[in-house]
This record gives sequence, C-alpha cells and structure tokens, in this order.
Amino acid sequence: MELRPNDQAVVDLGGIRKEISIALVADVKVGDYVIVHVGHAIGTIDPEEAERTLALFAEMAALNAQGGSEPHAVGSVGVEVLS
Repeated sequence: MELRPNDQAVVDLGGIRKEISIALVADVKVGDYVIVHVGHAIGTIDPEEAERTLALFAEMAALNAQGGSEPHAVGSVGVEVLS
C-alpha cells in the first residue's frame, strides 16, 4: 500500500494492512506482489502466479471451513501486494 523509510512497507493481506521489511528484496515498488515470511518480504512474484496462489489459499480456506482437515503451516508464508 505504501513504501516507508528504512526499508519498510505496508502491504495488504486480504484486507489487513501490515508493516513489513523489504530490506531483502531489491527494487520493490507499490503494485508488486511480494512473498512474505515472518514480517519480511523474501521475494517478488509475477501477478499471474500471485493470483493463482491467492486463489489456492482461498480454496484451502473454504475447504477447511467446510470441515476439512487442519491446515498444515499454511500462512507461515504469504503472498501480499504493495498496492
């Protein structure tokens, strides 16, 4: 959502705003999709792959809500957009 001083940025994760570090990724800009792990962007991902990944996360959440098995570490790494 915004770039901040000291290699910080605010990302949107399903409507939740979160401040993260972007120190580990070069040339990240607003509008990029980033892979986030424990509060740090660890890479960028192209928009098409990000949309496929987000759709899979949504499908897994829907299946879990319907009484599926417990998630296995889903969410420890996320795809978030700086938009």
